[in-house]
Amino acid sequence: MTEKFELLIRNYKADPESVYNTWFANNDERLKAFRSIRRGVQQVINDIKDKNFPNDFKGSSLEFVLSCISEQKQVFVGVAHPFYWKPKLRIPDIYENEKNKNDFGQFLENCFNYNTKEDAILKEIIKLDQLKIKGLGPAVASILYFLHPTTIPPFNTAIVNGYNTLFNDNKKLGSWNEYLKLRETLIETNEKHKSLLSNDLGAFSGLLFEIGAKKMIIGEEKFITEEDKIKFEKQVEKRRKEVESEQLEVDVHTEMQYHLLKIGQALGYDVISASNDRSKSHQGNNFSFLSLSNFPKMDISKETYNTVGLIDVVWFEKGTNKPICAFEVEKSTSIYSGILRLTDLSYSFTESEQHLYIVLPNKREKEVVMQLSRPSIKSSQTKIQYILFSELREHCDALCKFGESHNILKKIARTV
Repeated sequence: MTEKFELLIRNYKADPESVYNTWFANNDERLKAFRSIRRGVQQVINDIKDKNFPNDFKGSSLEFVLSCISEQKQVFVGVAHPFYWKPKLRIPDIYENEKNKNDFGQFLENCFNYNTKEDAILKEIIKLDQLKIKGLGPAVASILYFLHPTTIPPFNTAIVNGYNTLFNDNKKLGSWNEYLKLRETLIETNEKHKSLLSNDLGAFSGLLFEIGAKKMIIGEEKFITEEDKIKFEKQVEKRRKEVESEQLEVDVHTEMQYHLLKIGQALGYDVISASNDRSKSHQGNNFSFLSLSNFPKMDISKETYNTVGLIDVVWFEKGTNKPICAFEVEKSTSIYSGILRLTDLSYSFTESEQHLYIVLPNKREKEVVMQLSRPSIKSSQTKIQYILFSELREHCDALCKFGESHNILKKIARTV
């Protein structure tokens, strides 16, 4: 099998009119396109952030990106078609649906910033798939290829057809899950033969395109065993389950932050979430609409300022930089690290009273009691209480309705 596959690759590379020779190898224009497309993706992200992204594909920065990609020879012909706005079908639903648009922008930004972190990029793909944005399928992979050419292969009809022919499979075009399984096999196979191909997955994708477009005929030969196919697909399912579990934790953490922001705002305080959480939302309620846009300036060291800026939620006296309450939500992360951030805040404002809280699942109550009972914590000036998820969730609306100040938290806060 290996010898026949290597012969296939050599024939592909020997053909002067193949994708390998007309597009992939020794092509300065291809390398220039990577730079243009990266700049274009950054513009798409900025346009979505700045609310300048239009409600149609035509004339958008996304159209510029796809135009640059479609100029990359026949491999990417038709790459823009899945992104044309089809108003009767409402697909892809990223033009008129503000939440979907923001989610797409966040996805692109995360992928743009991840450099070569393969697992992180794959997690972003799985999270995007879970959002079920209508019409936004693995055609997006052709954009990601130009951000991460050694990690993400492009995806279109001819490439899928070539894959199915080469590996005797039946992968579908519009499914992210099918794409990830295809990618797993492609990555493993490319790793075995990259001395003949390239770290850049464009070389292998070009071969699949040639086969799918019927420019190369391979007959009935099988190039992967059933055992390997099952192994690769199990790897994808394992990763998906891990991401789903992580996402559930993130969702609960976000929900608790939302309740705290909502209560603080209802009580008349200025509220803010951690600096890396302000793009979050819960059930359509964007944190950016609830909280301050920036953490107030404080007369403390830069290092301490950056640390307290990562506290999950802080309430300030209205119009001041004086913190009244601070909350660390600890779903599964270290409780002790949250205690240290709250302690840093407390020691930086010795002249004022702060009320500090760890917010956590009921099942971690014994753990937080143990941590808060440490002699170094119990004997310090920092007094930290804890609030259970179940009580915060159950009593959120009542605290908002009947509370007049932070003292209403005494109803649900517990002390060690």
